[in-house]
Amino acid sequence: MAYKSLQDCITDLEKNKHLIRIKEEVDPYLQMAAIHLRVFENEGPAILFENVKGSKFPAVSNLFGTLDRSRFIFRDTLEKIKTLVDIKNDPIKAIRHPFKYANTALTALSALPMKVGKGAPINFSRTTIGELPQIVNWPKDGGPFVTMPQVYTEDMDLPGIMNANLGMYRIQLGGNDYIPDKEIGLHYQLHRGIGVHQTKANAKGQPLKVSIFVGGPPAHPVAAVMPLPEGLSEMTFAGALGNRRFRYFYDAEGFCISADADFVITGTVMPMENKPEGPFGDHLGYYSLAHPFPLLKVHNVYHRKDAVWSFTVVGRPPQEDTSFGALIHEITGSAIPKEIPGLHAVNAVDAAGVHPLLFAIGSERYTPYVKERHPQEIITIANHILGKGQLSLAKYLFIAAKEDDPNLNVNDIGGFLKHILQRIDLTRDLHFQTKTSIDTLDYSGEGLNSGSKVAITVAGDIKRELWSEIPSSFSLPRPFVNYKMVMPGIMAVEVPKNIRTSDMPLMLEILQEHLGETDLSGLPLIVLCDDAAFTAQTINNFVWVTFTRSNPSHDIYGINSFTEHKHWGCHGPLMIDARIKPHHAPVLERDPVVEKLVDKMGEKGGALHGII
Repeated sequence: MAYKSLQDCITDLEKNKHLIRIKEEVDPYLQMAAIHLRVFENEGPAILFENVKGSKFPAVSNLFGTLDRSRFIFRDTLEKIKTLVDIKNDPIKAIRHPFKYANTALTALSALPMKVGKGAPINFSRTTIGELPQIVNWPKDGGPFVTMPQVYTEDMDLPGIMNANLGMYRIQLGGNDYIPDKEIGLHYQLHRGIGVHQTKANAKGQPLKVSIFVGGPPAHPVAAVMPLPEGLSEMTFAGALGNRRFRYFYDAEGFCISADADFVITGTVMPMENKPEGPFGDHLGYYSLAHPFPLLKVHNVYHRKDAVWSFTVVGRPPQEDTSFGALIHEITGSAIPKEIPGLHAVNAVDAAGVHPLLFAIGSERYTPYVKERHPQEIITIANHILGKGQLSLAKYLFIAAKEDDPNLNVNDIGGFLKHILQRIDLTRDLHFQTKTSIDTLDYSGEGLNSGSKVAITVAGDIKRELWSEIPSSFSLPRPFVNYKMVMPGIMAVEVPKNIRTSDMPLMLEILQEHLGETDLSGLPLIVLCDDAAFTAQTINNFVWVTFTRSNPSHDIYGINSFTEHKHWGCHGPLMIDARIKPHHAPVLERDPVVEKLVDKMGEKGGALHGII
C-alpha cells in the first residue's frame, strides 16, 4: 500500500473502520484536543474533524494512536524496513546472505528522493498562517502550535536533499510577540540536526532557510521522528517506509517543497534573532515555559487542493507519541544495543516522560575469574550510554547485569526495579554527574537544559528481601503521618503542604534522627512526595512523580549518608525528594467546561457515542 497523500491514508483507514468523521463544528481552542485525548485514552480510531471553527481546512488526529493501527498503515513495508535498518547496522549480513536481502536492497534503491516538476499538488494554492487551524491543546499554552510538523533544513556546506535534516520540532503559529502571519516560533532541543545547520548559517552570517511540511503520506512524519543510523537520510527512509519515493522540488525562492505534503510553510531564521516561545503543554506532563527560541520569518504558506491539517496532542504519557515510540522500537529493534558493545537492551521509560528515566541491561564480563560479581563493565556501558546522542539526555540511568538474570526485561518497570533494589549496594553503586545537560523540557534542574544525572549500576547476587508491606513496628516522626508502600522495597512518604523548601534540611534531620538506628534493610528507597496516595496508586504514577520532579544532585539524600574521596553513598535507605518545587513548571490540567462538552458528545446520538 503506497499512499500518495494523507487523503489516501484517510480513505483507507475509513474503509477499514479505523477512522471516524466529526461533522459538527468543533473549536480548535481546547475542544479538539479534549476530543482527541478522550478517544486516544479509549484506544479509539483516527479522527477527521470536517468543520474546524475559524478555518476552511479539515484536520485529522490520532492516526498513530495505537500500535496496531500503525502496523496496519505500514502493513506492506514494515518487515522490509526493519530488515533495511538491520542491514544498515550490520552490512556483513547482506554480504553473507545476498539472495535473502536482495529485495531489501531494491527497496533502498527505490526509496531515493525524486525531484519533480513544479506542477505538483502543493503548488495549487496559497494561504496565510491565520487561515490554518489554530489548535490550542492546553489552557495555559502561549498560542496555537503545529504539533505534527516535519521541519526541513539543509547543510550550507553540503547543500541538497541527501544531506538535509527532517525533524519534528514544534512550531508556534501565533501569540506572544509574533507579528501575525509574518512571524512564527521554531523550538528545538539539544542533540537535534537542525542545530548543526543553524550553527553553520550563523557562522556565515546568513539566514537559514526552513521548510515546514504538514501532512503528506504517513511515512513522512514517522521519518521525521526516527533516530536513524548515521548516513541514512530521513527522506530515503520515508520513501522506503511509504513504498513511494519522497517527491520534492524547489520554489522560486529556493526553498525545498515536499510535493506530497498537504501544507508547506517556508521562512528564514536570521542569526541570533529570537523571540519568546511557549508556554506549551509538553510530553513530561507539565508546561514548558516561555524562553527565547529562533524566530522564523514567514515567506509563503502553500497548500494542496484537498489539504488536511494533521495534528496530535502532547501531554503526560501515554499519548499518541507513545505509540510513535512503540513503532520506532519495533522498526529499530536492536539497533542501539549493537552500537554500544556489551549493551543488550535499553528502554527510555515512557511513563516517566522518556528522558528522565532510562533502564538498561549490559554484560558484566571484566573479571569472570572473581567469585563475587560487582559493577565494572556496566559502568563503562553506562558512560557510553550517557554519551550517546539523545540517550545522553537521560537523568536517571538504572543498569543491571544480564548475567544475574537472563530473563530480566527493561520493559517491565516493576520487575526491573525489584531486581535493582534486591541487589543495590547504596554505598557503592551511585555515580553522579553534576552541572551537565538534561532535557530542555525538564524543569527539575538548575535552569534551561541544565541539571544533573545519576547512573545506578547494579551487579551481583540478591542482598536483601524487600518489604512487601509496612511492619507493625515501623513509624515515622511528625509531621510525616501519611505514607504508603508503592511496591516491594519502595515507600512513598507525604510531605505536608505547609513544609517549605527552606524547611527541608530540618525535615531530613528529623528523619535521620528517627530512622538512623532502625533496621530498614528491606526498604532501600523512600520517595518524599506531595501526595502519597496518588504516588503509590500505580507504578506509572510512581515513576512520573519520582523522576520528573527530582534533580539527582539536589534531591537525592540518604539515611546515614557519607562522602568518601568525593564518592557519595548511604548505609540506610536512599531518599528522593520528589515534591513539586517553586521553580518547577505547572502540571497540565484539563478545562472542566470543555470536558463537559466532550461528555455530551459521548452520549447517545453524539458523535463519540460508543467510542468514549
